[in-house]
Amino acid sequence: MSKNLVIVESPAKAKTIKKFLGSGYDVIASNGHVRDLPKSQMGIDIENDYEPKYITIRGKGELLAELRKAVKKADKVYLATDPDREGEAISYHLSIALKLENKTYKRITFNEITKNAVKNSIKEARTIDMNLVDAQQARRVLDRMVGYSISPLLWQKIKRGLSAGRVQSAALKLICDREEEIAAFIPEEYWSIDAMLGGKKGLKQTTFHYCKEHLSKEEVDKIEEAVAKQTGFVVSDIKKSEKIRKQPAPFITSTLQQEAGKKLNFATGKTMRIAQQLYEGVEIKGRGSIGLITYLRTDSVRISEEANGIAKAYIKEQYGEAYVGDDTSVNSSKKIQDAHEAIRPTDITLTPAKLKDQLSRDQFRLYQLIYNRFLASRMAPAVQEVKTVTVEAAGYEFKSSSTKVVFEGFLAVYELDDEKKETNRLGGIEVGDVFSEVELDKKQHFTQPPTHFTEALLVKTMEELGIGRPSTYAPTISTILNRRYIVKENKNLYVTELGEAVNQMMTQAFSAIVDTSFTANIESLLDKIEEGEINWKVVVRNFYPDLLLSVKEAEKQLDSVEIMDEQSDEICELCGRQMVIKYGPHGKFLACPGFPECKNTKPHYEKIGVKCPNCGEELVLRKTKKGRKYYGCITAPNCDFMSWAKPSNERCTECGSYMVEKGNKLLCANSNCGYSCDKRCVENEQK
Repeated sequence: MSKNLVIVESPAKAKTIKKFLGSGYDVIASNGHVRDLPKSQMGIDIENDYEPKYITIRGKGELLAELRKAVKKADKVYLATDPDREGEAISYHLSIALKLENKTYKRITFNEITKNAVKNSIKEARTIDMNLVDAQQARRVLDRMVGYSISPLLWQKIKRGLSAGRVQSAALKLICDREEEIAAFIPEEYWSIDAMLGGKKGLKQTTFHYCKEHLSKEEVDKIEEAVAKQTGFVVSDIKKSEKIRKQPAPFITSTLQQEAGKKLNFATGKTMRIAQQLYEGVEIKGRGSIGLITYLRTDSVRISEEANGIAKAYIKEQYGEAYVGDDTSVNSSKKIQDAHEAIRPTDITLTPAKLKDQLSRDQFRLYQLIYNRFLASRMAPAVQEVKTVTVEAAGYEFKSSSTKVVFEGFLAVYELDDEKKETNRLGGIEVGDVFSEVELDKKQHFTQPPTHFTEALLVKTMEELGIGRPSTYAPTISTILNRRYIVKENKNLYVTELGEAVNQMMTQAFSAIVDTSFTANIESLLDKIEEGEINWKVVVRNFYPDLLLSVKEAEKQLDSVEIMDEQSDEICELCGRQMVIKYGPHGKFLACPGFPECKNTKPHYEKIGVKCPNCGEELVLRKTKKGRKYYGCITAPNCDFMSWAKPSNERCTECGSYMVEKGNKLLCANSNCGYSCDKRCVENEQK
């Protein structure tokens, strides 16, 4: 009997697949990549037409020896790494490292780790797709060129250990630009007015909103004065309309990361790690290890005809014919690779309820999210009745709407974020009815700045701009978090002082690298390499000379600037020298220039020339434990004053509170006041 060898990436995947293939197959894991570019150098032979210099990854020698022994015993070898560019590249490198050119070997792929999918993949075994390999190779080489060319400049300019990257630098700039928008944002005052109406028998007090938004204080006062002269509000119009809520598309990588972040509070890295476990196989009683979801790295909402048919039959059986949806959703984006199906459960009969006791809490929650989303995507739209009642007094119209579900459709299994379940609170109202009990509610509001990026919002923005691909979102965010370029507090991402310094240098010296359209264009070129339209080295040849020129220009600029340690006004209490400002992993600190004779160091407090509003001492620039900047009193913890915005010595002429700087404006720190003035006018008055 011939012996077949199947090589996969992970032991969990190997265990699941072995069960499906039986005794005629050995299944061994390579534990990921076996060859890569060396860490000690760029690893690209520029003179030899950019040929990569691959080496065996350190620590993989023993594993490769075991794999070679298994290869010798096998009649056929199947390379079953993940069904994407990176998986194709791993298979290619395995074929080189294991010297498979003299063996019968084939490439197999499957979108789900189920018995049928795995067995069918062997029937459809093929050769390695070099277009996929070259697309991954081009990405690796381009990213290596950027990282190994620019990172040394960051070390020289800022500190050692920093890194630059084609995708990570573009993502960092997005966050920095958003923080600048928020810092410069000036709130604008506006008002609203609502009418709480009652007095009609059988109805509770109901709130009606004035139709026009963003009113001035004068407009609100005028409405209040006019309405106060009336005896009540009259119902002038009632409209009913039907609203169709379309079913959501099944998950792709980016939408899964976004929804898991919003609904489950999962970081992108955690989402992908747990999804990988569900894909590779989980022990289920009576069935052994089985893959519960399809491949997790995809940008297509396409569903196979077989899976679509099975899902609709299940919906018909469980919910009824009316709940079965029409045709599957179609993704019209031109940026997708469409290499795989959307993320879905491999067996629709394995409901979350059946698996709850056999999965960890996080596995269950993510599986339930994926399962319900897929089921909802195959179901009929929801139908809602919207009732809008218009009331009038003194010529001013106020409206109130209520929604009730006429047919729940997909809402039976999946609730949308903006979906509010309401009762028919406007029932029993007719045109001509009068509300005699009137209470007006005037409210002052201020426009809000752009929201801080969360991981979910950053992934959504990167996807919309074409920055990166499904496999890169989570690693990119992890990298800039681990480098301490950004920090995460209560889901929000904030740029650190270190991140600002790196972004400033990248923007000044390498504006093309951090430009989102440039990064998106590279992704488009990688897609064309995958499709066989462009040779991968053509892309590299056109890229590297421009990069090299930018690096040389930056080196000249850096060489022309003598970077000296900045002296502080602090005196070393140990030796009497004037202490200097140094940069460490967490930012600035004070150090004695007499090192190594004197090793005294202390925290550096950057005074901003403003007195503390609470105690009158100096305010200084501080940082949270995670690196986010704020302004606090130098006497802390004795004084607990703090402000995210930079305070000013000026006081608000309206309420007496301290003012903070917002671009060219000074804004009252009292959120209930909203007074602002031009900073330049204040400076001119002082002169």
